[in-house]
Amino acid sequence: MAEHTSSSITIEAAPAEVMGVIADFDRYPEWTGEVKEAEVLDKDDRGRAAQVRLLLDAGAIKDDHTLAYTWTGENEVSWSLVKSQMLRALDGSYRLAALSGGARTEVTYQLTVDVKIPMLGMIKRKAEKVIIDRALAGLKKRVESGPADHTAGPADGAGAADEAKKL
Repeated sequence: MAEHTSSSITIEAAPAEVMGVIADFDRYPEWTGEVKEAEVLDKDDRGRAAQVRLLLDAGAIKDDHTLAYTWTGENEVSWSLVKSQMLRALDGSYRLAALSGGARTEVTYQLTVDVKIPMLGMIKRKAEKVIIDRALAGLKKRVESGPADHTAGPADGAGAADEAKKL
């Protein structure tokens, strides 16, 4: 069985707000460094993404792939690889745990990557770690920068701060 890599981060927001950003695949290119394109191909009976096509550029790993998503309750989503040009496996999950009475969230990201081309296990684990660390940092910045709708200003939240100064 393939080894996995995992890491956690605490975000200053409620789990529902964090999951709202995780579930908004169309906006992934705005806050994830590796995802260049995201397209929801199919939704489940609750309107959540069931299959998503992602164009990924993570340095050593570049790929156009489709993932199948499984939603467990309100605080967990996992995915597995449906098809890929370069990958044999891309399985992962986000698990959210409420902290401080629900005002903060601990997010644990677990990932397993297996590529079709020969690659040392150490290099694969490094790539997984880079993907996880960047995704968690990007998620934290995105959630903590304010409301999910960032169309009015820059993704770093500066637009909202400038608007507040005008009031």
